[in-house]
Amino acid sequence: MTLTNLFDRSLDARAAQLALEWQDQSFTFGQIDDRSNRMAQLLLRRGFAPGDRLAVQIPNSIEMIDLYLACVKTGVILVPINILYKEREIGHILRDAEPKAFAAAEEAAGMAREASALPPERPLVSLDGDSPAAIVYTSGTTGPSKGAILTHHNFASNALTLLDCWRISASDRFLLALPLFHVHGLGNGLHCWLASGCRMRLLERFDHRTAAATFLNFRPTLFYGVPTIYVRLLETPPQAAADIGRSMRLFVSGSAPLPPDVLQKFRALFGHLILERYGMTEALMITSNPYQGERRPGTVGLPLPGVSVRLDPSGSEVLIRGPSVFPGYWRRPGQTRDAFLDGWFRSGDLAVCSPDGYYSLQGRRSDLIISAGFNIYPREIEEFLLEQEGVAEAAVVGVPDPLRGEAPVAYVVIRGEFDPARLEASCRAQLASFKVPRAFLQLDRLPRTALGKVQKHLLPHPSP
Repeated sequence: MTLTNLFDRSLDARAAQLALEWQDQSFTFGQIDDRSNRMAQLLLRRGFAPGDRLAVQIPNSIEMIDLYLACVKTGVILVPINILYKEREIGHILRDAEPKAFAAAEEAAGMAREASALPPERPLVSLDGDSPAAIVYTSGTTGPSKGAILTHHNFASNALTLLDCWRISASDRFLLALPLFHVHGLGNGLHCWLASGCRMRLLERFDHRTAAATFLNFRPTLFYGVPTIYVRLLETPPQAAADIGRSMRLFVSGSAPLPPDVLQKFRALFGHLILERYGMTEALMITSNPYQGERRPGTVGLPLPGVSVRLDPSGSEVLIRGPSVFPGYWRRPGQTRDAFLDGWFRSGDLAVCSPDGYYSLQGRRSDLIISAGFNIYPREIEEFLLEQEGVAEAAVVGVPDPLRGEAPVAYVVIRGEFDPARLEASCRAQLASFKVPRAFLQLDRLPRTALGKVQKHLLPHPSP
């Protein structure tokens, strides 16, 4: 199955149905189909062929949808670029992917105007499910980003699984504020919308100042977010939150760990227990707390249907196998080989599994701190620090130590007075001595990706 086959459940079968609200415009599925057919014709007239790459750095917009669907229909491989990336980061991706063209927002708008004069004929291109649909570059939390090749099969299997497990249907009203350059917004958001035939309102970005009004105006039943969004939604006035909760069916969180206290506060305010799940660029969705059943705080749930998950022989790293797992990294055969162990993708994520199959993430293998022979998992310390009064954000990394090899250092964002001695005393009272950070450094904010993941490699080096 290609994505065009999957999307025709809506583009063709529901052509007259209202599909999309974008700013002050509304579009039916038929109009979305026509717009993307015209854009596909434009790509062909500009000499694009199946397998060529088109790099785009475009904020959420109707033009981003046009271009993505045009690529799907022509076999052109989309290379979405984070809109926050600067010249150095963009240059790395363009040199690596070697796209035939690069389009930013202004160029995309011009292409849409030019395409509007062309006939909306769907191109006849021979593709199959193993054809690449996108090359999505990893967030680079530990160094230069690599391009993960994602096929039509990868995306289609992921979307169909989520529709089934999260009960997504044409009757849903879907509010999407996540960026479409990321697999969370693209692979989960856009694909679930087109595969289900639901009505979607697309936002350019999440704005906490207008979030409550947007929810109350659109009355969504389905919303995907990341932890930073849910932290902001806790600022919603109680009456408005209760009103929003009455219309909602499902809140989903991913892309970064959701602090358990946020989960509980959100439930008390909105009347909904957020469904936390686990995924990554190279494997799309991997595990999920159940829609019907126990959503266990602090866990990312159970393996999704068709996805096999196990821990490596050391009993810590998550290994994944299934139809949503990517075939490899773009032009990196050595790193692709290293990423697999006997056919299982090595996620780099550390986890524990309960006797009844619920997984709890413990951080990244690359984040593991080994101090005097003891393994230290930064997430444990970070979660403890977030429980302390005044600590808004926390990140823990290992730094060289002449005696212990490595020692943990904590970076914190504080609301109120910064008292490192108090933080140290709290840690010493509740954590093993080798887990107590050697230093507590205050920052105005932690460096994060657009999806909220802390970029620990960008943290300032502490003084010796």
